[in-house]
Amino acid sequence: MRGTHEQADQAPYRGVTLWRRIADDFEQAISTGTFRGGDRLPSEAEIAGRFGVNRHTVRRAIAALAERGLVHSERGSGTFVSSGRLAYPIGARTRFSEIVGGAGHEAGGRLLSHAIEEAVPDIAERLGLAPGSAVIRLDVLRSADRIPICHAASWVSAERMANAASVYRAKRSMTKTLAHYGIRDYRRAMTRVTAAIGDAVDAERLRLSPGRPLLVVDSVDVDSHGEPVVTTRSRFAADRITLVVGT
Repeated sequence: MRGTHEQADQAPYRGVTLWRRIADDFEQAISTGTFRGGDRLPSEAEIAGRFGVNRHTVRRAIAALAERGLVHSERGSGTFVSSGRLAYPIGARTRFSEIVGGAGHEAGGRLLSHAIEEAVPDIAERLGLAPGSAVIRLDVLRSADRIPICHAASWVSAERMANAASVYRAKRSMTKTLAHYGIRDYRRAMTRVTAAIGDAVDAERLRLSPGRPLLVVDSVDVDSHGEPVVTTRSRFAADRITLVVGT
């Protein structure tokens, strides 16, 4: 009977690993408010019974939810939905490390990849360069307490900031990277926020289930003379932050 029961329950999960589908179902429930911050999840036995799986599968699902920053376990008490989103102010001075650190979390920045490329018209305009000028693209994953918050592509002038990728890899901070090139202070000149649906790349980098909502933030930062120094497109996990727009 057990085998028949499991086969029947696995039918809707065709093509998807069971533990991942269970994690995705709970992520959806948390996102829609079925489970709220501080709520206790059902026990392993209850989840196993509901989905017709063994406890090992349930533990893998819960571990995936913890990696996404959605739940935490308390020994002897159970697994609870994590409370609150990270408040992320956007204003004249927007610094990821300062925002995350100020909220009591450990900020992280990891260079995923980089490339020297010709600036397409949109990027060239943002940076005040001629189309086709050489720019360096930095693909960075940013995190809070090792939980991915966003992945971002930033472009800088290759002429002004040669070896920017090596500098960022060592500094792990855009602020420190800009300081390396003599840009001690900079401010936000443009911010544009749009919405998107996560694709396979977003799911992998941000530990999300595919199809989850994202907030896409395009920005331009300028130096003390008003000259553009970096333009960025960040893709944030929408259920992990609250954008707070300053005036």
